[in-house]
Amino acid sequence: MSREPVLRVAGLSVRLGGSHILQGVTFDVAPAGVTALLGRNGAGKTTTLRAILGELPATGSVAYDGREILGRPTHRLVRDGLAYVPEDRGVFAGLTVAENLRLAERVPDPDYALVHELFPELATRAGQRAGTLSGGQQQMVAIARVLLNPNRLLLVDEPTKGLAPAVVTAVATVLARVAGRVPVLLVEQNLAVVRRLATDAVVVEAGRVAWRGAAGELLDDGEATRSLLGVGRH
Repeated sequence: MSREPVLRVAGLSVRLGGSHILQGVTFDVAPAGVTALLGRNGAGKTTTLRAILGELPATGSVAYDGREILGRPTHRLVRDGLAYVPEDRGVFAGLTVAENLRLAERVPDPDYALVHELFPELATRAGQRAGTLSGGQQQMVAIARVLLNPNRLLLVDEPTKGLAPAVVTAVATVLARVAGRVPVLLVEQNLAVVRRLATDAVVVEAGRVAWRGAAGELLDDGEATRSLLGVGRH
């Protein structure tokens, strides 16, 4: 299997409302496993994901599978297998679980077998309105929607935020299985989850890349985690 990065971000800059949010962000995403995008609140992590997806105007370069994609419409990137699970989950509260999933179908034979294997609860709640689900159940729907279709890269933003510990464990287990099939660029604040899932890590600080390397190396360095992330060793 090729070890060429599935995604190469170089000199990515974003200006919004007169503020220079991203200032030349540069990193690669490996063709397998999980690359963690880390940083304090407001560092620019979600902005980075949205710029990659074409949801924000940006300059620089984003090469996906060796092709420049910066400036391409988001819907075309999604059709090309670049999938996004947003921080706010983005479920349609007034629609049922089944309707939420049906809206996400892009191919003639969506992979419901995989979705129901990973999230059996969604099959039993197919007729329930998504707005009445718990936060963890809504996160299941958000992840399931992208897994219905073939993907080359998943961008997943804060999947365990606000979830109970048992649900965090369940979501991390699913993401570990997913990462065995498709590479993941993961924004995550829970460093125990990062340690479990990530091979590589990128730390963004004030719109710039402050650290890149092996995730374990970062997490084993108490001084680095304190200075870059504001937390002690995990």
